[in-house]
Amino acid sequence: MASLPDWKVSASVQPKPENYRYDLERALSAVVGLHTIIPSDAFTAETLGTERAGNGVLIRDGLVLTIGYLITEAQTVWINLIDGRPVQGHVLAYDQGTGFGLVQALARLDMPHLDLGDSASAEVGDPVVVAGHGGRQRSVAARIVSKQEFAGYWEYVLDEAIFTTPAHPNWGGTALIGSSGELLGIGSLQVQQAREGSQAEHLNMIVPIDLLKPILDDLLTMGRVNRPPRPWLGLYATEIENRLVVAGLAGRGPAERADLRTGDIVLAVAGAQVNDLAGMFRRVWSLGHAGVDVPITVYRDGRTFEVKVESSDRGKFLKAPSLH
Repeated sequence: MASLPDWKVSASVQPKPENYRYDLERALSAVVGLHTIIPSDAFTAETLGTERAGNGVLIRDGLVLTIGYLITEAQTVWINLIDGRPVQGHVLAYDQGTGFGLVQALARLDMPHLDLGDSASAEVGDPVVVAGHGGRQRSVAARIVSKQEFAGYWEYVLDEAIFTTPAHPNWGGTALIGSSGELLGIGSLQVQQAREGSQAEHLNMIVPIDLLKPILDDLLTMGRVNRPPRPWLGLYATEIENRLVVAGLAGRGPAERADLRTGDIVLAVAGAQVNDLAGMFRRVWSLGHAGVDVPITVYRDGRTFEVKVESSDRGKFLKAPSLH
């Protein structure tokens, strides 16, 4: 079993216990490492790899919350504790809408956990800790720099994500810890923000914990949210000079089957003009549930025409977690 790389956060950005009103060391001990093995024939193996490593956080005894891409289609999961012990786990759930994932330890851990906080009350400028597995040396004293919409090319939209700086170098599944030692979110990405007259600033994008609360019971009991899945196209798009350009296609996905192509410019969805990723995905989702036909107006090689994509449930392309 592999472990996380031997790296440390710069001492200048490591959190210092005297700067916090809560027991920092105890809170950081709730953050674990995750190491997963994914079958080579898994749908996400080509894009996300067959071996993944990141972080997670205990939110109750034995229950680890993380970011879903670390555990999607995993057949083997190891949880690395603060004291170095490895414990085997299994995937309970992965929610496509929020990006959260849940892992259950297959042994009693008897370790501190982090209570769920109120991410809506967190404000720009608030000091926070972005915590990785390994204590203070792998955690960052940060601040919230913005709360705003985020759209990902993989058909993913958050109405209000949290962005922090300085960026954590191993951000996947990190715990965003608020001023009272509560969990405010889970680290998902590193993004760049342009700064006038200087180099781009690196930020962490955090999925707010408030998104977990309404769906947690469903994830624990069913392994998924109890509602029909959204329509999925398998279309990776990007915004270039105010145009939506197809940058890639999921193999065997609906868009590929409908003969959409890399380089196509998306002009409209179901007759409504779309100008950005969030607008395009929301328009697709507004048409109904997975399986609905999605008419897309495309510009290609000097021609404008409509392509009808028969959407799918993305979950059906993935190897499902085995519930024990």
